[in-house]
Amino acid sequence: MLTAMFLAALVLITVHSQETEETITYTQCTDGYEWDPVRQRCKDIDECEIVPDACKGGMKCVNHYGGYLCLPRTAQIIVNEREEAAAESTSGRNNVIRRTPADPQRAPPNPTHQIQCAAGYEQSDHNVCQDIDECATGAHNCRADQVCVNLRGSFSCQCPAGYQKRGDQCVDIDECTLPPYCHHRCVNTPGSYYCQCNAGFQLAANNHTCVDINECDANNPCAQQCYNILGSFICQCNPGFELSSDRINCEDTDECRTSSYICQYQCVNEPGKFSCVCPEGYQVVGGRTCQDINECETTNECREDEICWNYHGGFRCYPRNPCQEPYVLTSENRCVCPVSNAICRELPYSVVYKYMSIRSDRTVPSDIFQIQATTIYPNTINTFRIKSGNENGEFYLRQTSAVSAMLVLVKSLSGPREHIVDLEMLTVNSLNYRTSSVLRLTIIVGPYAF
Repeated sequence: MLTAMFLAALVLITVHSQETEETITYTQCTDGYEWDPVRQRCKDIDECEIVPDACKGGMKCVNHYGGYLCLPRTAQIIVNEREEAAAESTSGRNNVIRRTPADPQRAPPNPTHQIQCAAGYEQSDHNVCQDIDECATGAHNCRADQVCVNLRGSFSCQCPAGYQKRGDQCVDIDECTLPPYCHHRCVNTPGSYYCQCNAGFQLAANNHTCVDINECDANNPCAQQCYNILGSFICQCNPGFELSSDRINCEDTDECRTSSYICQYQCVNEPGKFSCVCPEGYQVVGGRTCQDINECETTNECREDEICWNYHGGFRCYPRNPCQEPYVLTSENRCVCPVSNAICRELPYSVVYKYMSIRSDRTVPSDIFQIQATTIYPNTINTFRIKSGNENGEFYLRQTSAVSAMLVLVKSLSGPREHIVDLEMLTVNSLNYRTSSVLRLTIIVGPYAF
């Protein structure tokens, strides 16, 4: 345990008066103590409170009797209060004034010139040595760029806050070169500094830390959707829009321009979206596909003596009795030429009317229609041919069996267009029996490939 005690010396001054016989004793305190007029004794001065930066190098200041100690911050201090009281009691003594009985009210003579005060002190009106404030009286030699600090019996020239002594001059402390004061950027100023933040951040209340600015809450800069990120933000657009070059505003996306396959027929761009339309005779299915409307079921405009035939993109009305002289109608769409009529000997025995529709620009070659004998005779041979309607060579008839053949499309057809093709089946036997029948196929080519 470290202990120390300084005892203030007591100086007694005796003054003899010529007029009366009396003795006056005054007390003067040594350095580190000052007179306490209330307690009438010298008391210790707390240098740790009045001396700026009393201890350096991280040491702590500990006031002690008549002085102070600079100790490590981890040191433990034990103060003996008895020794402190003894030190204060021996540092001063009450004044002793003797007067003669003849003049008990006579005041002691003015002892001003008899008190000797230490350097930096002066006699007060109460005959006490008091400190001279050199900073207030101007009796100091501090430079204009320094600050005068009054001390007990002296003064100190110190640098203002933000400055440090270099020789006799005060130079600015560059706080920006010291351990980080600022989170992002430090700006040094004469005697001080301030902090700045990067874009997208702002100073917190402590003026040192930088916190993120939520631009989306502060003043949403985005035209549609705003997402805050650390130090910045990003804008996004609603479906059907895309970011413009400034990355803030949104422009309509022309979906119809991005792809030619987005709609089966035609794409119509709209703000933030698009729609598909279909030509007359079709309806939109699934938002993009065109499906044929069966007008024969929805708006049948054919007469009673007509039958309605739907095809891709429209419909046609055909007569219920297609037979022409000398043929007579025997069943639906089947006309027979009576053998009793001599004219019929040179004509096909029967003519059957059939209707079909195909899409425009169909892939070729493509099997489109099968013809087959309805009655099979023994010991007969059947042959098939295209009798008419193939002047441009769009079709080919391929026999698939003894009683059937397949009509093949070999050239692509574009609509709207109507083709009437006569397919003939010739039947012969060994007895020179010969007969024929015709299937009159009406092919309607739709205007589109769907």
